[in-house]
Amino acid sequence: MSSELQRIITDIVNVCHHVYDKGFVSATDGNISARLGNGNILATPTAINKGMVSPDDLVIVDPEGNLVSGLKRPSTELQMHLYIYRERPDVQAVVHAHPPYATGFATARIPLTECLFPEVIVGLGAVPLANYATPSTSEVVESIAPFVQKADAILLANHGVVTYGADPLDAYFKMEKVEHAAHITFVARLLGGEKPLSESDIEKLRRISTESYGKDFETKVACTPSGEEKKDSTLYTEEELRAIVREVMERLGV
Repeated sequence: MSSELQRIITDIVNVCHHVYDKGFVSATDGNISARLGNGNILATPTAINKGMVSPDDLVIVDPEGNLVSGLKRPSTELQMHLYIYRERPDVQAVVHAHPPYATGFATARIPLTECLFPEVIVGLGAVPLANYATPSTSEVVESIAPFVQKADAILLANHGVVTYGADPLDAYFKMEKVEHAAHITFVARLLGGEKPLSESDIEKLRRISTESYGKDFETKVACTPSGEEKKDSTLYTEEELRAIVREVMERLGV
């Protein structure tokens, strides 16, 4: 076994354990894959707890999804991974998971596309929402097709999140960033509503990103600055939130 293959195996196993330890998946949910130098795909098999994955559990498939090596069946979600690899030659790893806050937004059919966090705007871009598609079918590929070229993370309606990047850890870190952004957005809404950055704020970020980091985030899905018309996704009024909090505190005897 080459040192490069060994490194990728180790990275996938570590990412499997990370997503489970973080609570991004439960039971046998989620799937992780990486592209090998010969074009084949190393991936997690179906029906396995990610917190228990070992190197021997992984399988290798060809670009069409045919099993090349391994004792288990490939994940039923592999079609989505293979499509991303075909469309994005720069992508070398894909992570699909169900992080609670981000999946909550996906289930509420609310994209994470507002211009809220400089680190997300520069490092990831907006996170669009794909239409609902039945898991493990070609519908999933059709649902993400409009976004794959310009997004590195996509919310899957009522399903979860898919992220992809230069290697398994890069794809996993993007999953962490999506979940962190979703969590903060959720808290901001409980506190009265998030306040997106303005167009001028975004322009300053754009200059700094280009001049200091050589990153042009205009190649990614654009976020929605303050002042632009957007769908009202407020779930509750302030009075309704206060009433909910009072009811919860009463039930807890606080």
